[in-house]
Amino acid sequence: MQIAENRTESTDQLVEADQHVVNFLDSMDTYLNLMDSLSSTLRQGWLELASARHSMGAARVSSTLFDLKSHHASTTLEIEDVDANVEPPHFKLCKWVASDDSEMNNGEAKLETPQALDQEPQARRAESGESPVSPDDHVQQARSRSLSMFGTLVSPKLRATQTSFEKAMEMLVEISNVRASLLHAHNQVQKDVKAAK
Repeated sequence: MQIAENRTESTDQLVEADQHVVNFLDSMDTYLNLMDSLSSTLRQGWLELASARHSMGAARVSSTLFDLKSHHASTTLEIEDVDANVEPPHFKLCKWVASDDSEMNNGEAKLETPQALDQEPQARRAESGESPVSPDDHVQQARSRSLSMFGTLVSPKLRATQTSFEKAMEMLVEISNVRASLLHAHNQVQKDVKAAK
C-alpha cells in the first residue's frame, strides 16, 4: 500500500516537472518570436521616419523641434506586484489621455484614461443629437497633438512612424511579460532538478 502511494506521488512529481519544462519551452518560443517581431517593427518605424524626413525635409523633422519642457506622460507602465514564488509580475501598458483642464494634485497631473471617461456627459450628448466622443477619438486627438510640433500638414509616413513605434512599445510590454513568465518557469525547472537529485 505504501509502495503504491510512493509511486503515485513520484509519478505526480514527474508530470508536474514535465509541465514546468513544457511551460519553459513555450515561454522561450514566444519570447524569441516576439523579439523577432519587435526587431522588424522597429526597423519599419525607422524606415518610415527616414521616409517622412525625406518627404517633409530635414528642417521639419529634426531633434531641434522637440520641446524640452516637461509634458504629461501620454503612456504609462503599470506593474502588478505579485508573490514571485507563485506567479511572475505582470506589466500593463496604459495609454493615457491628458485632460484639457489638468490639475496638479500633490505634484502630479490629473490624467484620464480613455476607459475612465465620464459616461454621463456622453449619454447627454447622445440624447441631444450630438455624437458621443469615444475613447478612440481621444486617443486619436492625443496622437495628432503629439505630431503638431512638426506642423499642421504632417506626412502620412510620419503618422505611420508613430503607429509603428506605438506598436513596438506594446510589444516591449508583451516581451516583458513573457520574459517574466520565462524566468518563473526557469526557476520552477531548476527547483525540480534540485528535488530530483
